[in-house]
Amino acid sequence: MKELHVCIGSSCHLKGSYNVIQVFQKLIEEHALHEKVEVKAQFCMQRCEKGVSVSLDDEVHSLSSETAKGFFLNTLMPKL
Repeated sequence: MKELHVCIGSSCHLKGSYNVIQVFQKLIEEHALHEKVEVKAQFCMQRCEKGVSVSLDDEVHSLSSETAKGFFLNTLMPKL
């Protein structure tokens, strides 16, 4: 199972971490990936200045609600 860790610290929260989580949950539902992908909340990843921090396979990415879908489809899906 792949785990997506989304920062919910104060800076990422203000930058839209809740919206990023919503995008991921919607895509997991649409693609029936409940058994393959889990979204977990995590506090600060020390990348506050770049956007919402999302960790996948120990690699941290900076996303927004606008880039979350592309990340999910182009970065996560090929790893499943």
